[in-house]
Amino acid sequence: MSHQNKPKAYWKENIKIVLILLTIWFLVSFGAGIIFKDVLNEIKIGGFKLGFWFAQQGSMYVFVILIFIYVRLMNKLDKKYGYDE
Repeated sequence: MSHQNKPKAYWKENIKIVLILLTIWFLVSFGAGIIFKDVLNEIKIGGFKLGFWFAQQGSMYVFVILIFIYVRLMNKLDKKYGYDE
């Protein structure tokens, strides 16, 4: 891979990772908390309806998990393109 194409390929893979993770977060926060709320509310966890739980807590937990996934994927990507320390 030439020196000029390396940063472009790195950036392209970075954007792909970000878009996939943001899509997952959108589906969990908007989809589970709003769109599929009525279906999920039929399931109860600890006395709370699952749709309510996703709207209030679940999307935050998923966001934190996605941050750790992003860090791990970016560390692999940095090593792949030689940008690691």
